[in-house]
This record gives sequence, structure tokens and C-alpha cells, in this order.
Amino acid sequence: MRYRLTFITGLAVGYVLGTRAGRERYEQLRTCARQFVENPAVRNTAETAALGGRQAATRAFERVKPLRERIGQREKAAEGEDDWGTSNT
Repeated sequence: MRYRLTFITGLAVGYVLGTRAGRERYEQLRTCARQFVENPAVRNTAETAALGGRQAATRAFERVKPLRERIGQREKAAEGEDDWGTSNT
């Protein structure tokens, strides 16, 4: 409940400050944000982070692959009849 109250309070404060600042301040912030995003250093850092994330995900997938195969073999073995002659459905 505390997080919800904090979020609602932040939303209300942002709305009040935004309406007081007006359209000119909004446009100024938008221009600054666009310049920041279009900065080559920021783009390079974002691309490097994305590449690192993809590589980490690939390594994690390769490490988990043997475990996934073992789980798949267990599920296939469990699909047939059990020792009592009944199916597992």
C-alpha cells in the first residue's frame, strides 16, 4: 500500500508542477531529452549495453540447456503408463 501511495503522490506532484510550468518548459525538456538521446556517446553506450545483455543471455541459455534437456527427458518418460498400468493423464 505504501508504494501505491508514493506513486499516486508522485503522479499528483508531477501533474501540478507540469501544469504550472506550461508548454514552453515542456518543449524545453523535450528538446534536451532528444539531444541527450541523439548524442553519439549515449548511443554507443546503449548499443554496448544491449550487446552485452545479448551475450549474457546467450551464455545463460547455454548453461541451462543441459538442465532443460534432462527435464524434457523426464517429461517424456512420464508420458507413458506408470508401474500400475494406468496412464498419467
